[in-house]
Amino acid sequence: MAGAIRYATHAFRVQREKIRMTIMRALWVGLALAAQAGQGAAAAPDTALAKEVLMKSVAYRTVQGAGEVPKLAAYYASVLRDAGFAEGDIVITPIGETATLAATVRGSDPALKPILLLGHMDVVAANRADWTRDPFVPVEEGGYIFGRGAEDNKYDVAMMVTTLAGLKRAGWTPRRTVILLLSGDEETDMATTKALAEQYRDAELVLNGDGGGGLLEEDGRPVLYQVQAGEKTYADFAIAFTDPGGHSSAPTPGNPIYRMARAAERIEGHRFPLMSNDLTKASLRLSADRIGGAAGQAMKRYATTGDPEAGELLARYPEFVGQVRTTCVATMAQAGHALNALPQSATLSVNCRIFPGVAVEAVRAELERAVGDPTAKFTTLGDPKASDASPLREDVMRAVTEAVAARHPGVPVMPSMSSGATDSLYFRALGVPSYGVSSLFMKPGDGFAHGLNERVPVAGIPAALGQWERVVMRLAE
Repeated sequence: MAGAIRYATHAFRVQREKIRMTIMRALWVGLALAAQAGQGAAAAPDTALAKEVLMKSVAYRTVQGAGEVPKLAAYYASVLRDAGFAEGDIVITPIGETATLAATVRGSDPALKPILLLGHMDVVAANRADWTRDPFVPVEEGGYIFGRGAEDNKYDVAMMVTTLAGLKRAGWTPRRTVILLLSGDEETDMATTKALAEQYRDAELVLNGDGGGGLLEEDGRPVLYQVQAGEKTYADFAIAFTDPGGHSSAPTPGNPIYRMARAAERIEGHRFPLMSNDLTKASLRLSADRIGGAAGQAMKRYATTGDPEAGELLARYPEFVGQVRTTCVATMAQAGHALNALPQSATLSVNCRIFPGVAVEAVRAELERAVGDPTAKFTTLGDPKASDASPLREDVMRAVTEAVAARHPGVPVMPSMSSGATDSLYFRALGVPSYGVSSLFMKPGDGFAHGLNERVPVAGIPAALGQWERVVMRLAE
C-alpha cells in the first residue's frame, strides 16, 4: 500500500482543494443504505473488538521462520467461532512453517461466484535494538497503536475479521458467498498466496485489504482515496561476468568489473517504451487538474492523446515515471576475490518493476539487448508472475465510492497502480479481478510500513469497520 500512498502524497500536497459531492454520488449512498436495510441491519461496528484483535495480532511474531503464523490463524479462528462461524466454515491449512486461513460466509445463491476478502498474516522482520518500543509488544500511545505489522497488514485483517464477526452475529445472509482468505508469506516467498489463488481461482473478484487506501493532510483532513486496480510485476535479474583472472600487475581486457560497470551504465541509460492502460489513463486524468503546472498538463495530454512528449516529461519525475513505463535499476553488485588479483567474476543485480501486461521474459530480452555483451549470463531470480490490470468495474467503484463518502463526504475516489507486489498479483495472473480497498486513512508522516516504529491511528477504526461493512454488503447483495 505504501507505494500508492507515496504517489498520491506528492500530487495532492502541490495543490489542495475541496471537492463537493455530486448528486450521483449522493444517490449511490442512498442506494447503498436502502440495500442494507433490505438485507437486515447489521450490528453496530464493534470498535472495542477490532482494537483488541489488532493489538493481539501485533503480539504474534509472524516473521519468516518463527512459526507464529499458524498460532495467529488459530486466534482469528477463535474470534470467528465466538461470533457463530461453524467449525466447517473455517479452514487452517499448514504450508511449511506457515499457514493459510479461509473463513466462509455462505450465500443464499450457490450459483453465484464468491467474493474473496484478502489479507496476509505475516510481517517483515524487525530488530528490537532499532525500535523505540518492542516491535512485538503492541502499545497504544498518543492516539496510535505501535508494532510491527500494525499497518502492513494486520490493521485491515483485524477490520475484516471483526466485520465478518459482526455480520455473522447479526444473522446476515448474503446472496453471494463471501470468503476471507489470509495468506502466511506475502512478505517473502508467497507460496501460500499461490496456493490460495489456485484453490479459489473461480471467484467473482478479490477485495484486498493490503492495497489502496486513503490519504490525509498532516492536519487530519481527508484528501483522496485510491482503489488499487493494478500493480507492476516485481522481477529481479542477475547479470554475471566471468574471466580467468590473474595477477593484478598484468591487467587483461576481460576484467569482469569493467564489463559489469559498462552494463550498469547502459541499463541506466535505457528507456523502456512508454505505456498506458485504462487504469493509468483514469488516474492521470483525475489527478491532472489538482496537480496543475507542467506536470498536470502533461498528465492530461498523455492520458487523452498518448502524446510521447508529455509521457517523457512525466518520466522525469521519480514519482510519476512508474506510471508510464517499465523501470529497471541496478541495486546490488558483487565482484572480485582479492585486492591484488584480477577479478574472476562480477555480478550485477537488477530490479525491475514491469508494466502490467508485459511478460517478464520480454523485459529480460530487452535488458540483454541494452547491455549488448554476449558473454554476460542473465538469470531470472525466483518465479516472478506477470499480470494485467483489473478492469475498473462499475459495481466495485460504486460500492467503494459509497463507503468512502459515508465516512468522508466529498473525498474523491480514484483508481491507482502500485509498484507492487501484493497477494493480488497471483489472483490477477489467473484472471480474477482484484482491487486494493484498504480501510486505512493515513497522513504522509505516519507511513512506516516495513520501517521503524510502525503505527496506525486508533481514531479511524470505527469508520474503517463501517467502510468494510458497506463494501462487503453492497457487492454481496
